[in-house]
Amino acid sequence: MMNFRQRMGWVGVAFYLLASAAAFYYVFEINETYNKLALEHIQQHPKEPQEGTTWTHSLKVRLLSLPFWLWTLIFLIPYLQMFLFLYSCTRADPKTVGYCIIPICL
Repeated sequence: MMNFRQRMGWVGVAFYLLASAAAFYYVFEINETYNKLALEHIQQHPKEPQEGTTWTHSLKVRLLSLPFWLWTLIFLIPYLQMFLFLYSCTRADPKTVGYCIIPICL
């Protein structure tokens, strides 16, 4: 028989995976707006910073130029940490809750 904490853990895992699927669909859905923005970003790539650029624009350009593997690590580590914590809440023994969490700040 499952106790309340385990049931809420499974509900949390289900909602987390559902929200992840919705976010994944939203981010990777290809439509006209994203295609247009991607083409504008590629076509307007200046070789030198212009005089009228703001710090937010230059920050956005520098962040978008980061490699894909770095973005994957930035988003994947906290995502997996949260998933593993919610999954550990489904265990029967309360002492094992959080046993699979890897400390991010060493």
